[in-house]
Amino acid sequence: MHVHAEFAFVPRSYGLTPAVVSLQVIQAVFFGICVLTDLSSLLTRGSGNQEQERQLKKLISLRDWMLAVLAFPVGVFVVAVFWIIYAYDREMIYPKLLDNFIPGWLNHGMHTTVLPFILIEMRTSHHAYPSRNCGLAAICTFSVGYILWVCWVHHVTGMWVYPFLEHIGPGARIIFFGSTTILMNFLYLLGEVLNSYIWDTQRSMEEEKEKPKLE
Repeated sequence: MHVHAEFAFVPRSYGLTPAVVSLQVIQAVFFGICVLTDLSSLLTRGSGNQEQERQLKKLISLRDWMLAVLAFPVGVFVVAVFWIIYAYDREMIYPKLLDNFIPGWLNHGMHTTVLPFILIEMRTSHHAYPSRNCGLAAICTFSVGYILWVCWVHHVTGMWVYPFLEHIGPGARIIFFGSTTILMNFLYLLGEVLNSYIWDTQRSMEEEKEKPKLE
């Protein structure tokens, strides 16, 4: 079957496709768990059922872990890296040809809106971060696993899923992969600090409001 050259070019040139797909899966699972947690909280409120409360605590723990280790770091990483490379040279990450197939609103849906939704979730619901050592170990495991997958795809197909990797040497690739892992760790710490700042500030404001009542 003959495939027009333009259509054959699209999947290969879409530099962040694997990362975007991973992000979409993570976001879908994460926000699905958020909805399930909220519904479970409404259904168990005042019921006194200890088993339901125990299951709800598990859901909340899973939701908080996913935000800390996956949703926030990966979301910020994809949005930041995509638009930085796009501003530098869009052909490296999102060729102009794709405008013929992907409308602008969908592009922003994949590469922009995920970040404000995560920030809204972080602001409206308190999330308990895991211990720093456990959180950093988890984000390192995810990053290394993703890098190994990228290398495995290259080993099997002879092509890099990110086209710009073809234009740099082995040493530069090692530096890039190492820098990516370090950046993911930094984004995890950024999320932890931001979460603490949001809720410590809100707690202080609530305490200030309570003082006049106590006096």
